[in-house]
Amino acid sequence: MNTMEEIQHNQLYTTEEARNFLRISERTMKRWLKKGIIRANKLGGRYRILGSELLELVSPEMERKADGAYKRFKKRVREKIASW
Repeated sequence: MNTMEEIQHNQLYTTEEARNFLRISERTMKRWLKKGIIRANKLGGRYRILGSELLELVSPEMERKADGAYKRFKKRVREKIASW
């Protein structure tokens, strides 16, 4: 898949195509699949990812959620360190 192509909402993509679009490593892709960050279906023994899943990952809403989670984590770490 050419990274300049637009992701189609109802198109199925291989993990390799998805990795190229998201610019993540194979290891990261496996971790995200295992943790459920990316939902996928197995067809013929291989994962297929719906375009809507990829679009959701790169949406501004997902970025806001990730930023909020990072800030909460950082606050907990600081509080824990301060209690030492």
